[in-house]
Amino acid sequence: MYPISVLMVSTEYPPMPGGVGRYTRNLALALKKLGVNVYIACNERGEGDFFGLDASNKENSRTLLRIVNQIKPDLVHVQLEHGLYGLNFGSIKNFRMQTNIDQFYEECQTPTITTFHSAYPIEQWINLVPSNHPTKFRLLDIPIELSSLALKYGNRMVTYGLFNRANREKMLRSAASVAFSEYMAKLLSTRNYKVNVIYHGAEPSLMNRPTMEVARSYYSLPLDRKIALALGFATYTKGWEILKEMKIPDNWTILVNHSRNYYSNENDVPNSLPLSTNSDCGDHHQVSHGLLELNLGFLPDDALSLLFYASDTVIMPYSVASASGVMFDALAHGLPFVASDLGFFKEFARKGLGIAVRRNPLEFSEALKMLESDYPHYKKEVERFKSNLNWDSVAKQHVEIYTRVLAKNHEFQSVVPETMKRRIL
Repeated sequence: MYPISVLMVSTEYPPMPGGVGRYTRNLALALKKLGVNVYIACNERGEGDFFGLDASNKENSRTLLRIVNQIKPDLVHVQLEHGLYGLNFGSIKNFRMQTNIDQFYEECQTPTITTFHSAYPIEQWINLVPSNHPTKFRLLDIPIELSSLALKYGNRMVTYGLFNRANREKMLRSAASVAFSEYMAKLLSTRNYKVNVIYHGAEPSLMNRPTMEVARSYYSLPLDRKIALALGFATYTKGWEILKEMKIPDNWTILVNHSRNYYSNENDVPNSLPLSTNSDCGDHHQVSHGLLELNLGFLPDDALSLLFYASDTVIMPYSVASASGVMFDALAHGLPFVASDLGFFKEFARKGLGIAVRRNPLEFSEALKMLESDYPHYKKEVERFKSNLNWDSVAKQHVEIYTRVLAKNHEFQSVVPETMKRRIL
């Protein structure tokens, strides 16, 4: 069979910071090793093959359709995080969640694969609204902030249905869909359409694994303490305010390294991290006993890998999570996790890969002690599991889907009359 050609679509792409872009690049490289011809369509700030995509660009669909017409790939594979392609809610007359990629899904006649990077149950969708506002009613004197918050929550309840509809429309227009966990797949799937589960790939980028002593020396970290790493965009959904309230065990340090969220203003929410006011200064900042902020921003792959090797676990007290690239990266480096008892994390905790607890400071403090007391068991389960995350394995699973879709499409093309094809597509 001739090599499959795939147009991989992601607004975000390295050197742009962000997990979706990093995932897309690693998947593309792994597919190329298997002989797949992969072309990247992304933003001008990314090192792709075709450009013109941006969250604020209302012409994303036309740009993509033009690229497809130019290179005529066998398949288009969209890495879908709605916000990366631009979101709006239409008009009062036609109230729906629209993105600047909807027209592409409606008009593209090349089979399309969609990887969904987000899917939420209703309670997490609502929790995407900041909640650190006054919540006490006063008789005949309701605070403006509370009224505003009520409107926000009401809006979230309405828009949840629109978000699901937007996901479902793209799913049903896709020849196949992918999610990173059974939890996500269950949220997305319908009675007649099942979403494929392929774990988020992750591998250490360093060819030679350093010792923990070498890794910690690089970051000037203590050698005589356990380290729990909190990592990612500094948004309130990370729940890092809990870290400041924890009674951190005496022999533990919680190490925080945040990076700026380029797609949201959430990181200016009061009481959220950055923990210190001198962020991005490049120096360690001791926030409190047992809590250390690294201030290095978004890290390149080798530096990130070294930071995982310097740690004993990752800690994720998230209030919202569809999936977590941080968790998969940690597992790939042999680290178990401690996380909130959200559906995504509970799936992997049931595999013995970490601990999922209720989201409060006491539970997280006790979880660190529990992890330490049975650390060899968790490490053993992680070592057994992490081969599932090898990019070679992830790429092979994608090729199986590509091959199946192309075979089905070939059968469709040879059986259905041309006039009917146009009506169906």
